[in-house]
Amino acid sequence: MAEISTTKRIWGWYFFDWASQPYNTLMLTFIFGPYFGQTAAEALIASGMSEQAAEAEAQALWGYGLTIAGVMIALLAPILGSVADTSGRRMPWIWVFSALYVVGAWGCWYTAPDSFSATWALVFFGMGLIGMEFATIFTNAYLPSLGPKEDLGRISGSGWGFGYVGGVLALAIMLVFFQAGDEGRTMLGFEPLLGLDPATGADTRVVGPLTALWFAVFMIPFFLWVRDDAPPEDAHYRIGEGLRDLWQTIKGLPHHPSLLAYLGSSMFYRDALNGMYTFGGIYALGVLDWSILEVGIFGILAAISGAIFAWIGGHADRKYGPLPVIVTCCVVLIFTACLIVGLSPEAVFGMPVAEGSLLPDRLFYVAGLLIGAAGGAVQSASRNMLTKQANQERMTEAFGLYALSGKATTFLAPWLIAVTTDITNNQRLGITPLIALFCIGLIMLIWVKPNGESA
Repeated sequence: MAEISTTKRIWGWYFFDWASQPYNTLMLTFIFGPYFGQTAAEALIASGMSEQAAEAEAQALWGYGLTIAGVMIALLAPILGSVADTSGRRMPWIWVFSALYVVGAWGCWYTAPDSFSATWALVFFGMGLIGMEFATIFTNAYLPSLGPKEDLGRISGSGWGFGYVGGVLALAIMLVFFQAGDEGRTMLGFEPLLGLDPATGADTRVVGPLTALWFAVFMIPFFLWVRDDAPPEDAHYRIGEGLRDLWQTIKGLPHHPSLLAYLGSSMFYRDALNGMYTFGGIYALGVLDWSILEVGIFGILAAISGAIFAWIGGHADRKYGPLPVIVTCCVVLIFTACLIVGLSPEAVFGMPVAEGSLLPDRLFYVAGLLIGAAGGAVQSASRNMLTKQANQERMTEAFGLYALSGKATTFLAPWLIAVTTDITNNQRLGITPLIALFCIGLIMLIWVKPNGESA
């Protein structure tokens, strides 16, 4: 077999971000998440619940569903990562979880309003989310092998930016050709392709098959150009040995205070960011009374911002290191979370606005641009930061622990939002736990060494 060049290998790795990003952009944040919130709320209203209570309950259901998926990812991620490192094989796991991604995304088509089941909608969505998250763990572990240490920040940032461009393009295709607005036509005035009927939600539900097909097609370069190193001759999937190695790593974490502090910090700030992504669209529908089409346009702007600033952040990472990039982004995201909580159609930070004022909507667009910019840069810098903190020989295990740290409050953040929303019966106040999570993550960065324990 002909040797694969480093350039092709890097581009193959970039294509995973391109292929997988639509699950975050279309499914989690801007199309299916809001569709779930809207359709679940309508079903609850039909059962006799008031509109405000139904919208809050729909947000809570979404949060509880993500909590369950997050717990499963948190428990299994470091175990599978350790087993993969012990065996020397990552690619078979990527195939398995890619299949789960495709099946779960496609299954979201079967969520029509007239037969809507919140349970089945969350099951299918959760399958795809779990597939995406686990595939990301194993592909991220290839990053240290793609270039010299000083160049990994740029590579990570360029990959993340490339992924955002893929998300923008997929979202644009969805809005131009499929997603109907209030008049039954798409953003450019077309009728939805394939005769999809907005009355049945088909113009929105098609996001599931579109996301599945997008991933299946654009993963081809990854599978063609990315390869595992040759495993040891006696390598097998030794679960017992993998678990023992993982336990030794966990026991040794107190002896690596910088890595431990970084995992703790990222546990909070990444999960607060995921909370913003997860509930942003549902918030816009429920609090600002936007349509799914408006949320999609908002998503395009946020994703373009994310693509640009992931690339800029990657170059800043190369020049200054990932830690200053992460700190700056956390400060921006704290401000943004406060801005979101302070917005309602009637007031901005408690100051009344004229009826029909566009100021709350415009400020929410600003919030979206800031989330995209800071979110893209912080996620790119964060995965590069782990390569500086972790054992280079146990990188998949390290990214498994990284996923564990992320999911420890990824299921906590939706749960806090769900519980706060239930208690206050108010979607806007339900977002407030994110501010505290960002602040905790920022404070814990004080104990993180920029280049790890070797510095």
